[in-house]
Amino acid sequence: MGRKVTLATCTINQWAMDFDGNLERILKSIEIAKSRGARYRLGPELEICGYNCSDHFHEPDTCLHSFQVLAKLLQSPVTTDIICDVGMPVIHKNVLYNCRVIFLNKKILLIRPKIDLCNQGNYRELRWFKGWAKIRTVEDYCLPRMISEITGQRTVPIGDGVISTLDTCIGSEICEELWVSRSPHVDMSLDGVEIFTNASGSHHELRKAYQKVDLIKSAMLKCGGIYMFSNMRGCDGERVYFDGGSMICMNGKIAVQGEQFSINEVEVCTAVLDLEDVRAFRGEFSSRCVQATTSVRYPRVQVDFALSLEGDVAQPSFEPIQWKYATVPEEIAFGPACWLWDYLRRSGQGGFFLPLSGGIDSSSTACIVASMCHIVCDAVRNGNTDVLRDVRRIVGDTNYTPSDPRDLAKRVFTTCYMGTVNSSEDTKQQAKSLAEDIGSYHLGITIDTAVNAAVSVFSTVTGKVPKFKVHGGGVRENLALQNVQARMRMLMSYMFAQLTLWSRGAGGGLLVLGSANVDESLRGYFTKYDCSSADINPIGGISKTDLKEFIIYAKDKFNLPSLQRILKAPPTAELEPLLDGQIAQTDEEDMGMTYKELSVYGRLRKMSKCGPYSMFCKLIHLWKDTCTPKQVASKVKHFFRSYSINRHKMTTLTPSYHAESYSPDDNRFDLRQFLYNVKWPWQFRCIDEQVKKLEKAKGQEDSDFHGSATQGNKESDPEGGGPSSHGNQRKGQKESRFEQTTSPSTRAGIVVSTETVVVNEDTLSAVMETTKDPDADNANRSSGSAEVSFVKCYENNLKSRKRRASAMEGDFGLTDQLSLKSRKRCASAMDADFGLTDQLKSLASKKRRSIAGIKRSTSMRSDDSDENTKWWKPWTWKTPNKNKVMRITPTYV
Repeated sequence: MGRKVTLATCTINQWAMDFDGNLERILKSIEIAKSRGARYRLGPELEICGYNCSDHFHEPDTCLHSFQVLAKLLQSPVTTDIICDVGMPVIHKNVLYNCRVIFLNKKILLIRPKIDLCNQGNYRELRWFKGWAKIRTVEDYCLPRMISEITGQRTVPIGDGVISTLDTCIGSEICEELWVSRSPHVDMSLDGVEIFTNASGSHHELRKAYQKVDLIKSAMLKCGGIYMFSNMRGCDGERVYFDGGSMICMNGKIAVQGEQFSINEVEVCTAVLDLEDVRAFRGEFSSRCVQATTSVRYPRVQVDFALSLEGDVAQPSFEPIQWKYATVPEEIAFGPACWLWDYLRRSGQGGFFLPLSGGIDSSSTACIVASMCHIVCDAVRNGNTDVLRDVRRIVGDTNYTPSDPRDLAKRVFTTCYMGTVNSSEDTKQQAKSLAEDIGSYHLGITIDTAVNAAVSVFSTVTGKVPKFKVHGGGVRENLALQNVQARMRMLMSYMFAQLTLWSRGAGGGLLVLGSANVDESLRGYFTKYDCSSADINPIGGISKTDLKEFIIYAKDKFNLPSLQRILKAPPTAELEPLLDGQIAQTDEEDMGMTYKELSVYGRLRKMSKCGPYSMFCKLIHLWKDTCTPKQVASKVKHFFRSYSINRHKMTTLTPSYHAESYSPDDNRFDLRQFLYNVKWPWQFRCIDEQVKKLEKAKGQEDSDFHGSATQGNKESDPEGGGPSSHGNQRKGQKESRFEQTTSPSTRAGIVVSTETVVVNEDTLSAVMETTKDPDADNANRSSGSAEVSFVKCYENNLKSRKRRASAMEGDFGLTDQLSLKSRKRCASAMDADFGLTDQLKSLASKKRRSIAGIKRSTSMRSDDSDENTKWWKPWTWKTPNKNKVMRITPTYV
């Protein structure tokens, strides 16, 4: 009996409800798998009907047509002598299930329903399907007559079972079942299943690829075995892009990796693997073997068929490979570009139309179209006849063969700069230069005539002439005059999209591309029904920060030097009058927040599930070094007001490529109301109350500090006469400095409570540093009193602190510039200065407080209510006289 098996996992670009095309691609994948010697072929989830059929799943026709396609597959000679695993919806006992149908040589072996359904984010599987609840149970499924006539079977098993061949055992998972806490592969592995299959419909999201790779690798490292993962590819009619990446993994090592981004409709990955490697890997783990002895048995479907062949000793098995991850700019360059190509060829249109303003956003959209042109030319160059056929149909030329991306762009991509009197010459030139670099058919027009006509109609009817704010108008006038320009651009875009090809003597129309990024959509910083209203938007799910990185990448990747000027230009809408010919309006100033802040708000709102109060509570820590709690509160309130006022715009948002996990798309990903109480009275009141508490706590700390510092100065005179005149002279300086440097937001310096002065390590270093300065106050050093305060000693060394000002970083820490010799000398002097002797112990015991502010202990508190160990560690040194360790416990009050 042989030991090596050849397995095939397929990536197919299916289209929802396109049963003819889906059947053709499935048969092609099986044919390729057989040609490579594979004996098991795995396809993606719901590949027969397409994954995103949505409410079409409620229609009985969808199941009917799926069984008709299955009948064609069973009858095809291509499917003989290979186990085929396909996905389709199946109704059992009047319940609709998302199923795998596994068949061999015109016989259905098992119908395996999905157990755990995906119902978050972009997925709504529970709307249409139900999960199989009878674990390790199979039932009889009555086949439709059209299938029974082919298979000769009246019933077949349906349920949670596994396939047992002559040489191994195969178990199925479906997409979400890999991601759940209790994945079926764990129990199946303990019951002897050696090959696991996962048919998936996993969409692309930036920075997501590593998740599925890590899940699969860790699953096989823990359980041992072979894991086959098959995923969809392309745009099957929705906002998401399925990003392929099919793979085969054995014992935690990747055997083969499929492409993540490609316009090839069918990709088959095959690998030769040795089953004895699985058995040896598992046998080494004694604890796993012990667990396997008590495993619960899965129902097995016995199949008189082997995946391995006799005499396979000479056949080489796989060599492990390292998974190649795409960078974020690469993901942006290729994911949306492949999505655009699918949309274009399946929509029947003749190309794209883009209002190109010369800014980052519209330039990013243009670069993605340029990337699409490069991908198409490369595919044709590599002999992809399907792509060549689509290109010729789109451009209307049966003899055209694309070889130069710029030439293809000239045929399928039209850009237009729509200027007004408020547009600058810089952006006009930037748009023109980029269009030349890409090769698009570029138009430069002015729309002032149309804008003035619209304003004139209003003025004629009302007798009022609206003015910009800089010309003496009000806020409403200013906003209305900006919006009419933006909306006029949308009207002109659709007119030119419909008629540009006609004017050039070509047939068809153009798809209008939008260019609003995810941050602007979240904030609502766009005009409703302006250029953000388009047919599709390839960057609608991408942040401004990521787009800038993409522009840098595209400049070199696609040889677009004009992007350098665009990168340096400030983002602006150019809807308000220029100031001396220069831009007077910027996006971030208009929004009242930066794009970086917007990304933070977006992730907290969506990914961390934060409302206004929770967001405030997180940001006071995240932004503690730059903002006070009051400032954070103001920022959070401003964001939520802006978000709620503009949420209604999400209802008309252009269908966008889903790429970011904090997308505000309310079609299916971010389901929230669009009519809010924009004052958020209860939530904002909670924030205000918390700000008051924080400010009160800070004020109490400052008050306690001044009180303790004054008490320490009085007690420094053994006769009770108070501080010296020299001390009085410096007192004001001392207090004012500490007010500035003991902010709780920095957690640095000396913080004083009613009982003790509390110090961190950097402060101790600073105090010790003073003993090095010959100009320091010798009186304080020689007194030997334990009642000298840290505050005074620190103030005595003004000259030394000035000398080291450049080393300070916002607190009392003077970094670690002291040599070992200096630190020892300082520690020795400090022991004498601050009375770390029995005198301190006696005084503290008598008065039950630390006069000098030193809290003497042998260990730090670590109970839940104390946060000592979170920031600081104990400071220890040896006293020169008694050779025993003293420890000052720094505590944040």
